[in-house]
Amino acid sequence: MSDREMVVMGRVSGLFGVRGWIKVYSYTKPRSGILDYSPWFLRLNGEWEEHDVVAGHSQGKGIVAHLLHYDDRDQAVQLLGCDIAVRRDQLPELGVGEYYWTDLEGLRVENLDGDMLGRISHLFETGANDVIVVQGEREYLIPYTWGVAVRKVDLAAGLMVVDWDPEFWSG
Repeated sequence: MSDREMVVMGRVSGLFGVRGWIKVYSYTKPRSGILDYSPWFLRLNGEWEEHDVVAGHSQGKGIVAHLLHYDDRDQAVQLLGCDIAVRRDQLPELGVGEYYWTDLEGLRVENLDGDMLGRISHLFETGANDVIVVQGEREYLIPYTWGVAVRKVDLAAGLMVVDWDPEFWSG
């Protein structure tokens, strides 16, 4: 499996109990949404390996899961820190103007005047709106507000156009 075919949904953040269960830090909304997918693909030694999810549930503020063939803590310890991904074709189809964050990361970002601001490094959520982190000569933190700051996304061209003054430094 290539990285383009995979969408990272979380990572293994710890161990839970002695029977091979793992703690999962989920990037999905809601966090328990990661449990809607099986198989998971874990990146071990630089390669994606397929793993069936036997069981999982919310535990406190987090998620715990049990993977097939991981029946004790000693086996599960090798999974610590691994990215958890699913195949892109496992995800639901998006509507027009909707994007997975992973598809936006790496896009070139230009403003309405055609000034190159940099590339999208990552996104993060705040209480009000998501924020695009653009790395270039400067770091820009641009609100992901469609029609206000974000004016156009062209995945085929690898470009996002924003209404942003490059002199307004926000990093």
